[in-house]
Amino acid sequence: MKAVDMHCDTISELYKKAKEGQDESLRRSNCHIDLGKLKKGDALVQNFAVFIHNGRTENPLEEFLQMVDLYYNELEKNRDMIAPVFCWKDIEKNCAEGKISALLTVEEGAVCKGNLSYLRDMYRLGVRMMTLTWNYPNEIGYPNVRAGNYEDRQVQGESVPFYKIADTINGLTEQGMEIVAEMERIGMIIDVSHLSDKGFYDVLEVTKKPFVASHSNARAVCPWVRNLTDDMIRKIALRGGVIGLNFCPDFLTEVSKGERNTGTIAAIVEHAKYIANVGGIECLGLGSDFDGIEGHGELPDFSHLPQLSEALFRAGFSGDEVEKIFHRNVLRLYKELL
Repeated sequence: MKAVDMHCDTISELYKKAKEGQDESLRRSNCHIDLGKLKKGDALVQNFAVFIHNGRTENPLEEFLQMVDLYYNELEKNRDMIAPVFCWKDIEKNCAEGKISALLTVEEGAVCKGNLSYLRDMYRLGVRMMTLTWNYPNEIGYPNVRAGNYEDRQVQGESVPFYKIADTINGLTEQGMEIVAEMERIGMIIDVSHLSDKGFYDVLEVTKKPFVASHSNARAVCPWVRNLTDDMIRKIALRGGVIGLNFCPDFLTEVSKGERNTGTIAAIVEHAKYIANVGGIECLGLGSDFDGIEGHGELPDFSHLPQLSEALFRAGFSGDEVEKIFHRNVLRLYKELL
């Protein structure tokens, strides 16, 4: 089953390994994703996020540029197997040539520093999707879960885990609204994963075109605020957007404090069924978060992805529906927006 994955952190992981002196590459590595694993998992398009940890760098833009250089160097060294995507026709061309398509994205809007010219330069460098926030407030807006703020809190006299408390007050900044409007204008896909609840509705108000939650699940199934409420799922679906199923065990299943959460394929299927029931099958895609998560017990890397399609079939999804989840919904979005 051909697969389009809307989010992985492999480039950032390779960058980190290179700084540590480890000799690994996109061709072959110990990461969740390399070219051999992508081929085995039948990858059609892989989104490669440049992930910036905004709490560990003084210059997000500079680190972004270094990772983009690594990304293009890796694509050049492996041009027999993979090629970049800048527009829809590139996906068609790469597919015809039997190559995997690589789409460059950013996870952390602080890279553009709230500057429209920097944003346009990012587009010129090939960025076609940006996750507006990670776990830090930035010039664009606020996340739901903030790094370092992992203590349970008192809400109306009761102790509530931090991961269940959504930010319904802080959303997009004025700069953020300008950035989002410009992203829509130039054709950079807006990604609301990590964004606060208030920020989600700000994006909905500022934009007209479809947008995505590249790696988020259903909050009703697992109550992490990194996941989407039923209303958010419906709003994305009505807009023609797509939600990428995240394989991170913590965003799939809630476990007791101190209990190890390794992740199951059944949990991913449960989220798929729920999101399809709430928003319709057309809003559902894949957003593995490989190399941005510690791992998934039953899907240890991309090469095991066929096990997920088999599980979806067994759960009652038709062949047409599984194709929509695995590639057709995201391709429809890319054809419209790229």
